Amino acid sequence: MHAWIVIDVQNDFCPGGALAVPGGDEIVAPINALMSKFDAVVLTQDWHPSGHSSFATSHDGKSPYEVIEMPYGPQVLWPDHCVQGNDGAAFHAGLDVDRADLIIRKGFRPEIDSYSAFFENDQSTPTGLDGYLRSRGISELTLVGLATDFCVNFSAVDAARLGFKTNVRMDLCRAIDLDGSLAAAQSGMTQAGVTLLNGHG
Repeated sequence: MHAWIVIDVQNDFCPGGALAVPGGDEIVAPINALMSKFDAVVLTQDWHPSGHSSFATSHDGKSPYEVIEMPYGPQVLWPDHCVQGNDGAAFHAGLDVDRADLIIRKGFRPEIDSYSAFFENDQSTPTGLDGYLRSRGISELTLVGLATDFCVNFSAVDAARLGFKTNVRMDLCRAIDLDGSLAAAQSGMTQAGVTLLNGHG
């Protein structure tokens, strides 16, 4: 069983959004087109309460993209984004949400950010996705979505660490590329045993 894991294709990560990833909307139609080829479709959704601890506005004198130390390690401070119930947190209007078997929301705990679809950024608090996939008998995952170097990267590395055969369709992801983060993510995913694909594979 093989699942199509679509990471954070939300308005705030698409052009015009609060944390826009260049070309983020270009991947929507091809992601939809491939949904029917998989045994399961899972969408993830960044889902922050207002005033989340990862927002720069929650820290006096801090600017977006500064890095601070949190109890669980370094944390990039982001512009306010994907706030629960706001239009920015909604899926891109073109995404075929109806095809999803599961929508998993992450980042809803105010005190901790969550890039990965599997764990919060403390790398130990689970989202429940691992158990869901195992109970469905799914052993292989292909990940697509936004952004390659953050949520896709962390999700793929965790998936491989958990024992799933893990692929990332690089052509159906887009990156923020903050200070070389894309190259670092590609290297880290490869080292973790993730297969990076471009086009069909």
